[in-house]
Amino acid sequence: MTEYDAVVYDLDGTLVDLDVDWNAVAVDVREVYDSANVEPPSDGLWELLEAAADVGLATEVEAAIAAHEHDGARTSDRLVHADDLLERSLPTGVCSLNCERACRIAIEEHRLTAAVDAVVGRDTVGTWKPDPEPLLATVRELEVEPERALFIGDSLRDQRTADRAGIDFEYVGDGPSGD
Repeated sequence: MTEYDAVVYDLDGTLVDLDVDWNAVAVDVREVYDSANVEPPSDGLWELLEAAADVGLATEVEAAIAAHEHDGARTSDRLVHADDLLERSLPTGVCSLNCERACRIAIEEHRLTAAVDAVVGRDTVGTWKPDPEPLLATVRELEVEPERALFIGDSLRDQRTADRAGIDFEYVGDGPSGD
């Protein structure tokens, strides 16, 4: 790890396992569309989130997702890599597709606050992974150059984000856990 000046972790599936039923989240988000009498563009949660701004539902959709994430962060399980994070002496950040507050709740819940120097969530910079900006914003907050940072995650989305940001990437396990 001496070749890097900072390390950034994904949150869910990497440091913690958020206790979120993503199918239930998608149902609640579709209900936001239904209540507004707007035809959902798809059944996929992230597609529903992406389209929400175009139909004037961004705030409501974000609130529906975030409520589940906040609750799931409070009852999340700590994963092995959280211990690795505590053992590092490098500046450390979290860059997640989850909302920033849920990230902070999980970090606090698992007593990782002192080891995390920067947190960037889905709602922190206006774009979300796999767009490179959230990861680049995390690295900027850590005050290191992208080529001197390592991003550790569990998904193909995390790997694509790192590739787009020009940041080295490492999987937490044997390979991607999903999109």
